[in-house]
Amino acid sequence: MSTEELGLRERKKQRTRELIIERAMALFDERGFEHVTIADIAAAADIAPRTFFSYFPSKDAVVYHDFEAYFGAFEVRVRERDEGVTTLDVLRDFVAEVVERMDPRDPAELCRRRVIDKSSALRQHDREMIARFERLIAEGMARDLGVERDSPRARVVAAAAAAALAELERVFDDKTNLPADPMAAFDEVFAFVRGGLDALR
Repeated sequence: MSTEELGLRERKKQRTRELIIERAMALFDERGFEHVTIADIAAAADIAPRTFFSYFPSKDAVVYHDFEAYFGAFEVRVRERDEGVTTLDVLRDFVAEVVERMDPRDPAELCRRRVIDKSSALRQHDREMIARFERLIAEGMARDLGVERDSPRARVVAAAAAAALAELERVFDDKTNLPADPMAAFDEVFAFVRGGLDALR
C-alpha cells in the first residue's frame, strides 16, 4: 500500500471515528446514556455494530474518547520530568495548558457535560478517571518525598491534588457563572496542596 493510500485510509478511519462520536453523543443527549445501545449508535453512524468495536471498546469510551490521550500525556510528563521538577509543578502546568485550549462553551463539550450529569454510571466513571490521576500523582509524590509508593504522605497530597481537579471540573460545570479565569479557582485550592506538601517536607 502506498503512502498516499495509507494516508487516505487513516483519514477515512478518523472521519468514521468522529462520526461515531457525533452520532452517539446526540443520541445520549436525546435519550439518556443508559437508553442507547451500541446497535442504536451503529445504525445512526451507518456502520455495522462490529465496526463500532473497531473504534471503541464500550459506550463509556465514546463519551470519554479523549481521556486516554490526556492521561497518557500527563503520565509521560510525570515519569520523565527533569530533576528538581515536582509532580505538582507538572500537574499545574499540564492543567493550565488544557484549560487554555478548552472552550467551555463549545457545543460538543456542553453536550458531553449534560450527558454525564444525567447518568449515575457516567458520574461514577468520572470519579474513577480522577482516581487514576490521583494514583499517578501519588506515585510521583512518593518520588518527590523519597518515600514508598503507597506511603500515606504521598497519598494524602495526591488526594488533595485530585480534589483540586474535581473543583476545576465543578467550575466548568457551572455554565451560568463561568469565571473569567478558571485557573484562579484551581490555584486557590492548589495553594493548600502546595502548603501541605511543604509541611510534609
